[in-house]
Amino acid sequence: MHYDFNHEKRMSTSPNLTSFLINKTFINRNLMALKITEECINCGACEPECPNHAIYEGGIEWSVADGTTVTGSYVLLDGSVVDASARLTPLSSDTYYIVPNKCTECQGFHEEPQCSSVCPVDCCVLDPEHQEVIDALIARKEALHA
Repeated sequence: MHYDFNHEKRMSTSPNLTSFLINKTFINRNLMALKITEECINCGACEPECPNHAIYEGGIEWSVADGTTVTGSYVLLDGSVVDASARLTPLSSDTYYIVPNKCTECQGFHEEPQCSSVCPVDCCVLDPEHQEVIDALIARKEALHA
């Protein structure tokens, strides 16, 4: 399956879509992918809770295909195209990390992000570098689990 998330980014900057989203539901807060801070104690409680398999132990390579139904080419948030089964560079070598390309903030699965709810030191937090609208998170969930 191939999905272009840059299309969602272009859509999210459209004045018509922005005003629709503000008027409908999204005035309460920006949605975004989550990240794990340096306060992580490497307990691993978060990893099995993620429905998208977006959480990896520090130093472990990640793949779009891990825990998803994605096969073939996949367009990442930065516009690059990867093979879904390709092993990609870890985003952290010291602590667990969340892959923004797979994080949906548990939209479509749970009422709240599960990593945040189980973290004993509250280090699973919103990542302001990856702000997204709910439609993009739901679209990602659908693309990862088609």
